Amino acid sequence: QVQLVESGGGLVQAGGSLRLSCAASGSIFSINTMSWYRQAPGKQRELVAAITSGGSTNYVDSVKGRFTISRDNAKNTVYLQMNSLKPEDTAVYYCYAHLSPIGLGSRGYWGQGTQVTVSS
Repeated sequence: QVQLVESGGGLVQAGGSLRLSCAASGSIFSINTMSWYRQAPGKQRELVAAITSGGSTNYVDSVKGRFTISRDNAKNTVYLQMNSLKPEDTAVYYCYAHLSPIGLGSRGYWGQGTQVTVSS
C-alpha cells in the first residue's frame, strides 16, 4: 500500500514563508516525477511545481522566483519551500507522485492535501 503524507501547511502572514513536505511510503520500486498542485476555493486544481527523478524542475509562472521544489530520493520525499507568500497563494496543496510499486505498473498517487492560508 503506497501512501503520500504531506505536512507543513498552516497560517502565515503575507510575505512570510512555509515549507511543505511530502513523504512517500510503502513498497515502492521507483519514483518518477513528484509534484505539488494546489486548489483554491471555487477554482480548478493547478500544477504549482514539479521535479523529475533527475532533478529537473518546472514552475507555474505565478510562483517563479518565490517557490522552490526539491526532493530527497533516499527518503522518497519532496519539498516545497514557499517564500514571499501572497494571499492568492491560499489553497489546499496536494502532493502527487508518479511511481512504480514493487511488482506493479506505474501510476499516479495523491496525498491527502494540506491547507495553506496567507493573511493580508
